[in-house]
Amino acid sequence: MTKRAYNFNAGPAALPLEVLERAQAEFVDFRNTGMSIMEMSHRGAVYESVHNEAQERLLSLLGNPKGYKVLFLQGGASTQFAMLPMNLLGEGQTASYIMTGSWAKKALSEAKLIGETQIAASSEADKFMKLPDVSNLQLPERTAYVHITSNETIEGTQFKSFPDTGSAPLIADMSSDIFCKPFDLNQFGMIYAGAQKNLGPSGITVVIAREELVSESPKTIPTMFRYSTHVDNNSLYNTPPSFSVYMVNEVLKWIEEQGGLAGVEQKNIKKAELLYNTIDSSGDFYRGCVVPEDRSLMNVTFRLASEELEKKFIKASEQEGFVGLKGHRSVGGLRASIYNAAPYESVKALTDFMNHFQQTNG
Repeated sequence: MTKRAYNFNAGPAALPLEVLERAQAEFVDFRNTGMSIMEMSHRGAVYESVHNEAQERLLSLLGNPKGYKVLFLQGGASTQFAMLPMNLLGEGQTASYIMTGSWAKKALSEAKLIGETQIAASSEADKFMKLPDVSNLQLPERTAYVHITSNETIEGTQFKSFPDTGSAPLIADMSSDIFCKPFDLNQFGMIYAGAQKNLGPSGITVVIAREELVSESPKTIPTMFRYSTHVDNNSLYNTPPSFSVYMVNEVLKWIEEQGGLAGVEQKNIKKAELLYNTIDSSGDFYRGCVVPEDRSLMNVTFRLASEELEKKFIKASEQEGFVGLKGHRSVGGLRASIYNAAPYESVKALTDFMNHFQQTNG
């Protein structure tokens, strides 16, 4: 078998090898139909059973909370930035946003095009290298919803707990940390996530929402942008990204095999601790970007003494088979994305490389 890259890409990101191998085995002939799942009608019983199974698995991993609908949509989380206010931000209401970094900013800028918004809390003064205090949010009287980005992929911050927003629904963009650990869905009116980091390949966006929030959408918005369209048609109003749905279902099976979300969390903590300990014990050769209490389990951001040295690190790491360690172009530095499917062995290999690089360049 060909040697696998040490994949630290931020997304599309590593997928579990076992899932890729199963998909390979079923790729040409799915369940003895003589067809790939990519070739069959999305109206047929075989595909529909996979579609429904994936929805059921998502809720089952969250403890089967009552009153929620799973939608499979397209257009990434970026489309949700607009679809959310189009559906839920009514006349005379305000949408509150918690400002934590690049993705929170993008979500807010789309909502501003649709209606009234306010920033409920922000850590921009700290260059987003810590999270704002959300323990006592002051919300406008007619708050349509409160939006939070659970994990900022670019800066490398992650909420460990979520604010109580009272009667205003809490809505989270969980694209880069969904299913990395257990959480209580009942705290949320809606969560959404592009799949390409922790749930599967790109091309599918998962939305899990309270039924009453998504069952009636304004008739003034285009049909495809109404949540109610997708609720009423079981996310089969138009052709779904059927192969991506199949892959999400396989990744969810794999999560179950890891011991569910609690099992996955233990593995993620172990990987993150190894990497952060390497950074923190380097005597400032490597410097973590984010304050320790707000560091992400998924996206580890760090710097070296100079940009020259960082370029040297990237070049040397690529020669050793490491992929995706360059920080986002908007912030620079270095970033290792260690999503669920990144194996412990890859993180161990990275820390060994970092120690060696420090010895030869320190």
